[in-house]
Amino acid sequence: MASNENSLPHRIAHAAQRVPGLRRVPAVRLIAVAEVALLARDHALRLTPAERRRALELVRIGRGRRRNLSPREQSELSRLIAKAEPRLLAGEAFDAVSPVKLPRRLVYGSSRRR
Repeated sequence: MASNENSLPHRIAHAAQRVPGLRRVPAVRLIAVAEVALLARDHALRLTPAERRRALELVRIGRGRRRNLSPREQSELSRLIAKAEPRLLAGEAFDAVSPVKLPRRLVYGSSRRR
């Protein structure tokens, strides 16, 4: 049996004491945020390290605005973002934090797109 100092509630309480403002956030929300962060990481890892670097470079070049990129760069960034499957990420994140499941067509797109 695990000792009291290694239990999850004890670790959460310890972290809450060390991080300002964290004590006011319910543990369930912290777990939900961590779950969404792991989902985002999984989707980011669908890109190779070189692709992740290039996507960040394009976002920096465009300063967050698509119109600041050339048509070729816009196309490249769109391809990289599509590879990370943001629609699926949004659906998985919603399913992770919501008691209500989204319809499959909202998560995966219409059957014509699959």
